[in-house]
Amino acid sequence: MQSSTVRTLLVRGMIAGVVAGLLAFALAYVVGEPSIDSSIALEESASAPAHEHGDAAAVPADEGEEEELVTRPVQSTFGLATGVLVYGVALGGIASLAFAVCLGRVGRLRPRATAALVAGAAFTTVYLVPFLKYPATPPAVGNPDTIGKRTTLFFLMIVLSVLVAVIAVIAGRRLAPTLGNWNATVAAGGGYVLVMAVACLLLPANTDAVKETFPAALLWEFRLASLGVQALLWTAFGLIFGALAERVLRPAATAAASSTSEAVTAGSAPRTG
Repeated sequence: MQSSTVRTLLVRGMIAGVVAGLLAFALAYVVGEPSIDSSIALEESASAPAHEHGDAAAVPADEGEEEELVTRPVQSTFGLATGVLVYGVALGGIASLAFAVCLGRVGRLRPRATAALVAGAAFTTVYLVPFLKYPATPPAVGNPDTIGKRTTLFFLMIVLSVLVAVIAVIAGRRLAPTLGNWNATVAAGGGYVLVMAVACLLLPANTDAVKETFPAALLWEFRLASLGVQALLWTAFGLIFGALAERVLRPAATAAASSTSEAVTAGSAPRTG
């Protein structure tokens, strides 16, 4: 594939990431933000001001209150939109490069099908599998001293999942001539599942990620919303980028088919004289 085509696909992938990010932002704002507001309200009610317990004289009015650098309304609108859009653009660019590598190397799939396959694999390896081990938790929940540890473990799970997935793809391609495409794919997929299952058992759990008193229904609502936002993001990206990529690659495919047809016609033309 020519470098100009890869560059064009990269731009299309970032555009698809922006559109998918906008859709994900809309869903996150509608179904995700209410559960976040509820969890923050619960945390604030649990940590009541000191004067409610008779310690008002011991705590000056200006002490113990930190001025918010970013207010909650800004966080739930501009902050959320910025984060989701940057996330969509970055992952859209990376996924478009992965698409360029996979195109023509994972069977005779059209660009739309290849884009859907890349998006599904990215959603599974980058989010779904790490989510099963370290599911998302609302802000203001759990021990704040363990945020760094929990973040490190989650990103470690992402890196491990992506690395094992790449190794599984390479192993599947090498096994294909011996086992056949279907058997090699099943073997590689089974190996990925087995390795990640062992990793989930060996890696430490988030024992203090959620307090025992936190409502289970609210936690389920937040996690379901988080999963839905990611699913929408990658589904929209796969569909949008697949359409854009096919428009980019269709002229080249048409030209190649035309040249092949002309060569066959010329070779089969009757000779006179």
